[in-house]
Amino acid sequence: MAAPTTTAPAPPGRRRSVTGTRRTVAALFLLPALVLLGALVVYPIGYSLIRSFYNASGDGFAGFDNYKAIFTDDGIRTALKNNIIWVVFAPTVSTALGLIFAVLTERVRWGTAFKLVVFMPMAISMLAAGIIFRLVYDQDPDKGVANAVWVGVHDTFARSSAFPNAHPGRDSPLKPEDGGGFITTATVRTGRTVTLPLVGVAPDQMPDGAKKAVAAQAEPGKITGTTWQDFTRGKGVGRLGAPDPSELGYSGMRVEAVKDGKVVATAKAAGDGTFTLPAAADGARLRLPASNFKQPYNGVDWLGPSLVTPAIIGSYIWMWAGFAMVLIAAGLAGVPRELLEAARVDGATEWQVLRKVTVPLLAPVLAVVTVTLMINVLKVFDLVYIIAPGSSQDDANVLALELYRKGFSEGQPGIASAIAVFLLLLVIPVMWFNVRRLRREERR
Repeated sequence: MAAPTTTAPAPPGRRRSVTGTRRTVAALFLLPALVLLGALVVYPIGYSLIRSFYNASGDGFAGFDNYKAIFTDDGIRTALKNNIIWVVFAPTVSTALGLIFAVLTERVRWGTAFKLVVFMPMAISMLAAGIIFRLVYDQDPDKGVANAVWVGVHDTFARSSAFPNAHPGRDSPLKPEDGGGFITTATVRTGRTVTLPLVGVAPDQMPDGAKKAVAAQAEPGKITGTTWQDFTRGKGVGRLGAPDPSELGYSGMRVEAVKDGKVVATAKAAGDGTFTLPAAADGARLRLPASNFKQPYNGVDWLGPSLVTPAIIGSYIWMWAGFAMVLIAAGLAGVPRELLEAARVDGATEWQVLRKVTVPLLAPVLAVVTVTLMINVLKVFDLVYIIAPGSSQDDANVLALELYRKGFSEGQPGIASAIAVFLLLLVIPVMWFNVRRLRREERR
């Protein structure tokens, strides 16, 4: 029987690792990565930490003054408040939408196509997404998609005036009234005609129902009149105070007869601008109320001081909801179907299955997604810098943007370094929680 072979121990200095690789060889392979890690991570962190204790010029020790500025400077305090809003809402909403998309698309045939469409924004850089949403949130409804939709819905239920810029011209019988309307200077009588000329509306902006203006005919026991655009293109063309063949009537203009401060009769102008009031208007003054000249609804100021932060968070959710959906869908694929079917057999509704079975089973995945997005949100810079206009950038400020502004725009690198260290301190607990959770999962 052959004697068992034994392996001679490696001589000193030539020890091998568990996998049989020489440690020196392993160290040489790791050396480039360690050099890059030191140059790109360790050195910047160390330099920022040291620089945060010096003044703006870098030649004087400032102690903790730069860190005190984080909690006393108004701009930094606003950035800190906005960062809290970001951390609370952006990851939560993105994860919730990702969960909803993953669950709802699990059983439909076109679920893969839908997931692809939702995930596509991840292929767009933050810079490009910022430019896109800067246009989406444009105040002009003709440019901004958000306001185009909003104004369309609003105008469906509340029509805007067709004469926002109309006003009396020279020698007009009308004068301005408090509240934005116009009223005649003299009273009117039955059996007579009244002319209410206005100017200020471009011919191409007249209502679709506008027709050529005609002079009203007197009627016994009634007050008749005409309101029209008293303007004809061309120098020296047309007569003031009388309808000309090329002039259009103010179709739909509301006319009120006011006597002793009360409206006693009303009328609406026809397509040619003519209107008729009953005998009750005798001795009253005619008023064109302010509702005729109301400015068109221009939508919501999405990038104004009050809505700029929620608007930018919306653009972030548009980008990252697809990321959350893909990870949650992968976790959902590993959920035992027997548990879901058993819950349904026991009479649980789909909402109960989601809330009491699916979500608890997906808790580790949801935690990974939420923590990852929280770390990502703490570093958000591009979207805020690009989307927020200069007038409201202070209101949308976040710590990463304030770091940039202090370091490069305001020439205060000491405070900028303190903000960088503070951001690192904010990220460390989140990373520690994630690492601890992963280790706990491995032990299971």
